[in-house]
Amino acid sequence: MAVGLLTSTLALTAPTAHAAGPAAPYDFNGDGYRDLAIGAPGATVGGKTKAGAVTVVYGGSTGPSTAKYKLLTQNTTGVPDSAESGDGFGTAVASADLNKDGYADLVVGTPGEERSSDTDDGMVQVVWGGTSGLSGSLTLAGGDTYTDRLGQALAIGDFDDNDKIDVAMGGRGAADLVILQGPYTRAGGADGGPRAASMANAPKPYDPAYGVEYLSAGDIYGQGFDSLVVHGRKKGTDDALTAVADTRVLDFLGWMEYVPGGYVSAVGDVTKDGRADLLIGNHREPSADPSGALGGKATLVLGAPESQWVNARSTGTITQDASGVPGTAEPGDGFGGGVAIGDFTGDGYGDLAVGAPYESFGGAEDTGTVTLLRGMSVGWSPTGAVTLSQSTSGVPDTAESGDRFGARVVLSDTTKAARPT
Repeated sequence: MAVGLLTSTLALTAPTAHAAGPAAPYDFNGDGYRDLAIGAPGATVGGKTKAGAVTVVYGGSTGPSTAKYKLLTQNTTGVPDSAESGDGFGTAVASADLNKDGYADLVVGTPGEERSSDTDDGMVQVVWGGTSGLSGSLTLAGGDTYTDRLGQALAIGDFDDNDKIDVAMGGRGAADLVILQGPYTRAGGADGGPRAASMANAPKPYDPAYGVEYLSAGDIYGQGFDSLVVHGRKKGTDDALTAVADTRVLDFLGWMEYVPGGYVSAVGDVTKDGRADLLIGNHREPSADPSGALGGKATLVLGAPESQWVNARSTGTITQDASGVPGTAEPGDGFGGGVAIGDFTGDGYGDLAVGAPYESFGGAEDTGTVTLLRGMSVGWSPTGAVTLSQSTSGVPDTAESGDRFGARVVLSDTTKAARPT
């Protein structure tokens, strides 16, 4: 199925020469510090409600600095199109050095963008990194009659095992999963063209009313290419459905590997065995989703060689009632609403962060917490876990009702300390 692709509408100059080798994701100015990109799809821009914005806070030796930031919208000079009500610019964000010039680039999903007679076609844009940070933009893909809300989910990786970066985009409609194949240039976007699929045709069909809601990616097989983790809902229900796709195969829908259902996921090497592991978050109660748990849960699925993946090992369910996990599972906590993997102890094992945005304490409602769990060779350790909130010493601000701290969790090394913050 065709997906509308646009060439650049900007007259862009050649980038300044820079050190050889691609930059790490989110290092937009190439200084070695990872930066933060925070989407606010409900932001009002120029009087247009829910037009959306992305705030980029640049990293430094003391961490992200609010004195050094950039606000991006579709009204920003150099960004194609313009801010309109309901666009949702920033609904999903992802990063990689797409053109391998030594500066990471920012990919932004705008699922509410209207590009044809259909409503909410969606659009995905890239904002280019450079020595001064982000500037100049290009529309990578725009929805057409086959796609709706393109860009509501994004992931980046080498999905076809050719050492070129690809961008995976989730949406709704007849083609709800689109993979745009690299390489990329500032002048014309992706040279490899798009591949499109309908998850409604998978062995366990996804409900097209929801489409592909979330994507993550990583080298789960340990073979040098990235698998794509695809989240949606079971057809005819709103129950979570999650599968791992090997998109090296042209008809990859026939080779989907199903894992415990959840709504978000993170990929990283928890066990230090050279293969990425998968942390899946499901915040719902079992009365709302049979794959949920009291107060919510996270499930860690360990990576394995390709021949073993169908029987992948799992450490089982992590809840607030699990041994070593602080707190108590209570209805509506939302544990698993946000998940992340990163080595915050510096021992080489990926550690786990699980958000519970509806956790309430101190008389306040829905204040939220984040629980940190240490990784180890067999999965996660039941010792050494801690829970953070906005009332924790060293965490800015104060826990208040409705804060929902932990709704989204990111572990990123913004200080070049070899450990995420």
